Amino acid sequence: MLGRGYAYGAVSIVNAISTGRGAALGIDLVTKAEVKLTQDSNEIDLLNKNQNPSLAREMVRAVLSALGVEQMGAEVRTESNIPEAVGLKSSSSTAVAIALATLDALSRELQDIELLRLVAEASLKSRTSITGALDDASACMLGGFTVTDNTSMKLLRREEADETLHVVILIPPGRTYTGEFRKELLDPIRELVEEAFNLALKRSYWKAMTLNGILHAAALGIDTEPIIEALRTEAFAAGVSGTGPAIAVVITSDKVDDVKKALAKYDGYIITARVNNRRGGTGWP
Repeated sequence: MLGRGYAYGAVSIVNAISTGRGAALGIDLVTKAEVKLTQDSNEIDLLNKNQNPSLAREMVRAVLSALGVEQMGAEVRTESNIPEAVGLKSSSSTAVAIALATLDALSRELQDIELLRLVAEASLKSRTSITGALDDASACMLGGFTVTDNTSMKLLRREEADETLHVVILIPPGRTYTGEFRKELLDPIRELVEEAFNLALKRSYWKAMTLNGILHAAALGIDTEPIIEALRTEAFAAGVSGTGPAIAVVITSDKVDDVKKALAKYDGYIITARVNNRRGGTGWP
């Protein structure tokens, strides 16, 4: 009973931690997962020895429980080109890929919102998310722009974005782990983040992303200078993704080199991606 699944990465339009409501945009970084189900044991093991197995265990258990499958264990293996713990939704992408691989192993299906709610449940139980990250998971699974109410687990909107756009990402040194994150750091910016979310509701996604990104950089002590420098290159939007430290810049293809040059003087490394509208799925991408 072997299954495979994949999901993409995403960047924040509006971080949901302070308000419970958020928005995200899919990018074409990808996570692949392989799940081998067995009745020989009830243990769920992640074969990636350098990673915390809690998310994989909770995700497989959530899917098996939802389908009424008992007395079954699993071996899980994942691989990804999404940098971990920098704000590019690696955990959400991993959870979605594992969930889809588990369904593939069972030759079963679930409705999108049901699967996303299971991902949120597993993310909360494994402490890889503070809100359940429905915004992030939906963008990883469905692609495009997604707008969500994480407190009520509702997908408010999903729509396609311009796939000719590129996303240049500066990844400074350091990592941000959810289990260690102090939510109260965002209390002073809560009302302004709500304004960013209202912009996203009105489909002013680039204004929302930039406002959200600058606010979170300021609140978390992340240097805002790279964001401003990126905006000087005529970027559509720029800002911290998630709780950082990654800074994502949305730009047309002819401006990619300008953005990379502007960001090259800052510590860290730069990766590029494309806006993604494709869904995650079973099998390999």
